[in-house]
Amino acid sequence: MVHKQTRSMKRRNFIMKGNFRFVIFLTVFAFAFVLTASSAEQNELNVLSNWLRWANAPNFLLEHLNQQAFAHLEKRKTGIAQLKTADEWIQRQESVKETLQQILGPFPERTPLNAQVTGVVQKDGYRIEKIMFESMPQFFVTGCLFIPDNLQGKTPAILNPIGHTGIAFRAPLYQQLAINLVKKGFIVFSFDPLSQGERLQYFDADENKSLVGGSTAEHSHFGWQCFLNGVCSARYFVWDGMRAIDYLLTRDEVDPARIGVTGLSGGGTQTAYISAMDDRVAVAAPTCYITSFHRLLESIGPQDAEQNFYREIAAGLDHADFIEIRAPKPTLLVTTTNDFFSIQGSRETYTEAKHAFAAFDAADHLQMAEDDYEHGYTKKTREAIYAFMQKHLNLPGDPTDIEIEPLPIEELTVTETGQIATALESKRVFDYNQVDTQKNLERLQFNREKPEFRLQNTVREAVRISGYQKPTEPSDAIFVGGIPKDGYRIEKYVLKSEGSCIVPLLLFVPDTNETHPAVIVLHPKGKSAGMGENGCVEALVKKGFLVASADLSGLGEVGETVSGIKAPFAGVLIGRSLPGIHAGEIVRIARFLQARNDVDRDKLAAVAYSHLCPALIHAAAFDSSLRSIALIQPLVSYEAVTKCLLYKTPGWVHVAGALTGYDLPDLAGCIAPRPLLILSPTDPTLSLMNEEDAANGYAVTKNAFRALEKSDSLTILADIEEETEQNTKLIDWLDSN
Repeated sequence: MVHKQTRSMKRRNFIMKGNFRFVIFLTVFAFAFVLTASSAEQNELNVLSNWLRWANAPNFLLEHLNQQAFAHLEKRKTGIAQLKTADEWIQRQESVKETLQQILGPFPERTPLNAQVTGVVQKDGYRIEKIMFESMPQFFVTGCLFIPDNLQGKTPAILNPIGHTGIAFRAPLYQQLAINLVKKGFIVFSFDPLSQGERLQYFDADENKSLVGGSTAEHSHFGWQCFLNGVCSARYFVWDGMRAIDYLLTRDEVDPARIGVTGLSGGGTQTAYISAMDDRVAVAAPTCYITSFHRLLESIGPQDAEQNFYREIAAGLDHADFIEIRAPKPTLLVTTTNDFFSIQGSRETYTEAKHAFAAFDAADHLQMAEDDYEHGYTKKTREAIYAFMQKHLNLPGDPTDIEIEPLPIEELTVTETGQIATALESKRVFDYNQVDTQKNLERLQFNREKPEFRLQNTVREAVRISGYQKPTEPSDAIFVGGIPKDGYRIEKYVLKSEGSCIVPLLLFVPDTNETHPAVIVLHPKGKSAGMGENGCVEALVKKGFLVASADLSGLGEVGETVSGIKAPFAGVLIGRSLPGIHAGEIVRIARFLQARNDVDRDKLAAVAYSHLCPALIHAAAFDSSLRSIALIQPLVSYEAVTKCLLYKTPGWVHVAGALTGYDLPDLAGCIAPRPLLILSPTDPTLSLMNEEDAANGYAVTKNAFRALEKSDSLTILADIEEETEQNTKLIDWLDSN
């Protein structure tokens, strides 16, 4: 009996397991079916499929920005080719230095360094002094000064900026260079760049790491806040280096006439900048950085913020200018053939710069060391640096690179806690950038108090600063297919944009034979984001609206290239912004719609969500054909971004230099007297604002509408979180306008 029960139980267990497996199978099958259906629907809405012509569409934006950069660089190249004599090169040097001063400056006044030696470590043949000084008040720089024993009189000193390494000069590859140099008789000052070593700008003491990310992430984080003020974050890096030289010159051991600078990677960037801007640098050896903008843009693209100057390429500058401005001072370009900084660009820059040095009868003062390696030092390149410094800083010796035993990090730590943020009452780039923000706001306030001056000046400044280019040619469009739906039809188009750029467009056309009010819908997630249960597109079509939903450059089918640093920083280099470019594309869409017989030209509205709101604000201010404008979860202002330590807005929504001439609420005010809906505005952390904060944030906008006696045309609805409720409010508003 027990035996039979056991067999029965086993049978039931088997059946239960079988049923369970079947349920799992059905669940997986259903999920796969949903995914397949969703994927099929997504593919149905693709516009560029099966077109070889647009196979490279995700790169069109970058290619277009590059082509504009290349045009600037070609103009520069033509001018450089005409320089023959030393006098002509001197004029060029003076012009470049003036341009660099305008871009990087104004530098602050030289305040007391308040230098401290926080510790001394004695080693075989040299000692290490742990140094801390203030390049600006409460803006602390940490570093280690390597001093040879038994110095005989004044000694040459080498400033050693460091590349993008978390522990900075404490990394073994940097110690290898510094300790070799000190053992060869040089004084060496290795210091922490911003966001590296002991100088993290967003240090979380609980987690013992940055709140933002690695060094490059920190650099670009505060870099965008600087760019909004029309300032380059490189200014802070250069100033730290120049003040480090100031410190070296306070030391009795240092010969002020024999100062050298050399650094690798990001340290090579700093070496190039400091050596170009500070005439006290007798010898420079930038390593694994110098290439050319043409080759940089063709390969890895722009790097983090401090490696890009505001409108640098548009101002006629290239990497070669950092070398040519130094002629005839001894300069060594240190390169590797497999570096991600193009060796071809390095060679081309070297060839160009050689003409400058030759004009001063000092061709041998510019040299190039090259080795087959990746991004970094080799024994050969280190020995080239030693030999060059020994020769031109007049300290003869053996240039052989010797192996060293790296020192522990603890012996090279300057502060008590290992971070300035926790060791001292310190200021950050963020704090000093507030000063620039305040200066810009004071200038803006002048315009805000003169309503009659506001409109013309704000629009003019926004066009100039954003890099907006008014579309001049007809909105050429290619029809690529149609899809019948219940009560409407989807038409697929490709609109021509700037250069090689295109705008894939979905047109949702009601079946009725009449003219329709039209709505442009713009979503950072792409043209199909407005579809589905939570989307507004179908609801609008069923209300009788003709809806145009587009992928603007760098979004959807034409990229996702806006999300990194390459396209936004490429724009910074040439004076073009993504909101400015996108504004032009929105105007093109509007013109395309106006040319259709089934569109009521007097009832053309536009709706933007989230990160595309700045673009729509620009477009609507520049082009009055957009009769009603709705902004869903818009960023309140660029001012707010500069005042938010841990902002979350992506770089591509920002306009470099905006606060020198306008802000988003100013531009929104230029939409008056047309109807404007601001729905659920957000602060820079992307959190919804309450009614009071929203009212304060858009006070300038409200004043502009009030001045035209059109206060009722401005609607601000704050703190509505649910997407369905937002869409209901939006559709009701569009219906009534």
